[in-house]
Amino acid sequence: MPRQARLDAPGVLQHVMARGIERRKIFWDDKDRTSFLERFAVILEETQTQCYAWALIPNHFHILLRTGPTPLSKVMSRLMTGYAVTFNLRHRRSGHLFQNRYKSVVCEEDTYLLELIRYIHLNPLRAKLVEDLESLDKYQWSGHSVLIGKKENPLVPEIPPFDEKDKYLAEKTIEDVLQFFGKSLKEARRRYGVFVEKGIKQGRREDLQGGGLIRSSGGDKAGLLGLKKEEREKGDPRILGSGDFVSDVLQHANEDADRKKGHNISLTELISRVCKEFDIKIGALMLDVRRAPYTQAKAIISYFSIHELGYRGSDVAKALNLSRASVSKSKSRAKKLIDGNQHLWDLLKQVNK
Repeated sequence: MPRQARLDAPGVLQHVMARGIERRKIFWDDKDRTSFLERFAVILEETQTQCYAWALIPNHFHILLRTGPTPLSKVMSRLMTGYAVTFNLRHRRSGHLFQNRYKSVVCEEDTYLLELIRYIHLNPLRAKLVEDLESLDKYQWSGHSVLIGKKENPLVPEIPPFDEKDKYLAEKTIEDVLQFFGKSLKEARRRYGVFVEKGIKQGRREDLQGGGLIRSSGGDKAGLLGLKKEEREKGDPRILGSGDFVSDVLQHANEDADRKKGHNISLTELISRVCKEFDIKIGALMLDVRRAPYTQAKAIISYFSIHELGYRGSDVAKALNLSRASVSKSKSRAKKLIDGNQHLWDLLKQVNK
């Protein structure tokens, strides 16, 4: 049976896992783990991808991501290919390091964000890499020790942020997670610790392993046997969420596939070309910078992607980190800007040939 295509879209929450070939170790020592995280940190900042949770196990890793304008496939290709090359050179080996392609599951954020953060961060304890919660608090190879405040964040890269006055995205992401647990940093960390401790007794969560169909039965596939087809929630192994969420994701995926048949450029490629024309970085475009050339670039992308390429306003809003109302205002301003710049209009026309 052929493998299903991956599902991806800007702003979607995804649980990503990758294993070593034949379940062999992909991290032999702390130098390997440090190398992986240093590379990961740079990629996250450059692609403006948020990582909410991560755990490094000797023969695999788990990460919980929200992609920005760069597709997940490109983020993971940079991470896994680059690390594999470095690993092979260091250990004087050749051949594949990872087992097939990575696995990714689109997740319904409102229901599963915190559950997945806890589940991923408890992986070292379930794998018996640490003995107890106190040891997990100090375990430097998962994001739990960062959230609990025992370790520095290794996902903060040693490169300047896009806006020197701004924080790194990895720092903002930690703040975003802790805000769910309390207003003050001390209280948020305490409540987060209690939340994680309660998850220890839950063990391996089968209901976090599949799509809406499995989720609706509490992770017990046997419970589906007596149900008629129309009584079951829509399910897909690539999606974790309610039946309605699964249906919505699949519908959008089909619409995206149909649109791509009509033109030869993705929204990501359009953004990349416009940013190159304006000499700005893609990651910087995602920030709330309200001055030219950033506002001009967003306006042109909004106009051309909707009117010329047929993308939905909601797709453009996610890709540019804007509200749908802002996209509408941007595209209405763009026509005058494009009409006054024949070179830019010619450039944009070429991308869809």
